[in-house]
Amino acid sequence: VQLQASGGGLVQPGGSLRLSCAASGSIFRINDMGWYRQAPGIERELVAVITSGGSTNYADSVKGRFTISRDNAKNTVYLQMNSLKPEDTAVYYCKMNIWVVWGSNDYWGQGTQVTVSS
Repeated sequence: VQLQASGGGLVQPGGSLRLSCAASGSIFRINDMGWYRQAPGIERELVAVITSGGSTNYADSVKGRFTISRDNAKNTVYLQMNSLKPEDTAVYYCKMNIWVVWGSNDYWGQGTQVTVSS
């Protein structure tokens, strides 16, 4: 199983970006999908998570600005980020809990850089 994240880049404060993360391989089912971020010198933190049933949870710092969604047919999770702030600058990682032939496990994407700066 591999996760491929994309969509990061440089954006001005107040701007928007949309991150995508697609899973490929021998996948039976995907449970939770989530996005995490890590800024220099700071521990990796949860940004948003979406369950297989569509329930969502967000970090307080992004509520009202970020939206997580998923496309089960494409094994893909998205993160729409609006009203971006300089403090959102970080490497963003996707994580999925995936059922494969021998059981379930957490898989991580490679990370995509988001830089918010004027």
